Amino acid sequence: MSIDLAGRPAAQVKGLIEGRAAEVLTPEALAFLGELHRRFNGRRLELLALRQERQARYDAGAAPDFLAETAQVRADNWKVAPIPADLLDRRVEITGPVDRKMIINALNSGAKVFMADFEDASSPTWQNMVEGQVNLKDRWAGAIGFTDAASGKAYALKDKVATLMVRPRGWHLPEAHALVDGEEMSGSLFDFGLYFFHNAKAQIAAGSGPYFYLPKMESHLEARLWNEVFTYAQSALGIPNGTIKVTVLIETLPAAFEMDEILSELRDHMAGLNCGRWDYIFSFIKRLKTHTDALTPDRAVMGMGSAFLAAYSLKLIQTCHRRGAFAMGGMAAQIPVKGDEAANQAAFAKVRADKEREAGNGHDGTWVAHPDLVPVAMEVFDRLMPGPNQLDKLRDDVTVSREDLLRVHEGERTEHGLRENIRVGVQYIEAWLRGRGAVPLYNLMEDAATAEISRAQIWQWIRHKAKLADGREVTPELFRQVLDEEMAALRQTLPASAFDGGRFAEAVQIFTDMSLSDGFEEFLTLPAYRALD
Repeated sequence: MSIDLAGRPAAQVKGLIEGRAAEVLTPEALAFLGELHRRFNGRRLELLALRQERQARYDAGAAPDFLAETAQVRADNWKVAPIPADLLDRRVEITGPVDRKMIINALNSGAKVFMADFEDASSPTWQNMVEGQVNLKDRWAGAIGFTDAASGKAYALKDKVATLMVRPRGWHLPEAHALVDGEEMSGSLFDFGLYFFHNAKAQIAAGSGPYFYLPKMESHLEARLWNEVFTYAQSALGIPNGTIKVTVLIETLPAAFEMDEILSELRDHMAGLNCGRWDYIFSFIKRLKTHTDALTPDRAVMGMGSAFLAAYSLKLIQTCHRRGAFAMGGMAAQIPVKGDEAANQAAFAKVRADKEREAGNGHDGTWVAHPDLVPVAMEVFDRLMPGPNQLDKLRDDVTVSREDLLRVHEGERTEHGLRENIRVGVQYIEAWLRGRGAVPLYNLMEDAATAEISRAQIWQWIRHKAKLADGREVTPELFRQVLDEEMAALRQTLPASAFDGGRFAEAVQIFTDMSLSDGFEEFLTLPAYRALD
């Protein structure tokens, strides 16, 4: 058993250590993980409890608002610390899971940044999480080559590649295969700790640095905890404070009211904020789940150009640029449509219009999910953003109120929308249970946020007895009827081996439980995680 510097047992691994896993799960790395857990897990659990206290107030009728106690932070004229050279131009970023082929293709894609994702684009099987760490360690060791066993095709990094950022799991997710003093580790601390321990110095030596995306925070207090983690981690490895740089995804409704405060808490380590649009819709529904005036229409009509989504994206640009931080746009989830050039061009046109809106509003860059979308987004930002960023676009003309941030999109709720939620939600969960986190469905690359929106919206419609456009009420009975019909159609569409040999029965059960429960489960990935292994 390895021990940390204070003589205490290191993190213990319950998962199998096979193949190259021992290269990252070293005694020294596990000792570092143990220290992270002992120092910071208690506060993490307190902050998760605070989320539930705040939710109880929302459920009783309150709604998010700007904090009175931090008004001075919003009023003062401060800036974040300088941002490194390789993060000054982020006009197109590509995201994806941490499998070896994806990492190589994304780094070679022509995008300015690749976000390697341990979170929503990866199913958190033990194998996926550990192999991802091995792959990223290889990237910085110059050993990331890969030959596809099926095709024989060899993959290698080009001379010029994207800047690498890493997204650990959110504060709420555990890593059940790593224990410290008998407690499960935080997935956040596990992912961050292993990657930072093994790669920070190699990144610095290569002229880059340890750069991260931070997901699903709900308050500046949660940002403060991350800052304390970074300060300790840098000190423990003898790295100057502020070397770590992060971009925070604003993808929860409470966080939208604390953007200044989040930037302030992380100002030594801050590179920007990002519009995590899909999770933001999920959070809007979840946090206002008891509010009848927050009833949402079909998710397909909730676009970034109107209502609460437009308000929060403009507020994010204004807030970031005032503080010298980057304001990153959201995801284009479209993927190429094989064999249908008309559909392909229609998809590219949607991406182009979305990116023109973002660049025109003042965003400093955007996300895509597929390498073929990189040139489409790049052309827009090259045309509309000739400089490396738009920090000088302060958007002083923008005024976003509390009411703007809570304004619901107008539109109908339809049977088509209900069916789409069921069809996409179940198929995503089924793939996730089989270890896949980025799933192509109906010409879109979906991640966990899509399934979260799908089940949350159905729950909301049933809870509030919502009416469809044809006058029918969304009831548990209607949900079950449509679910049965959609699964029967899938059985006819998919190969028998894929349906019967997959994990559809479990996925249907999880989706049904989430949609029909009396209460509202915070994240479907929490109960689903226990079914993974």
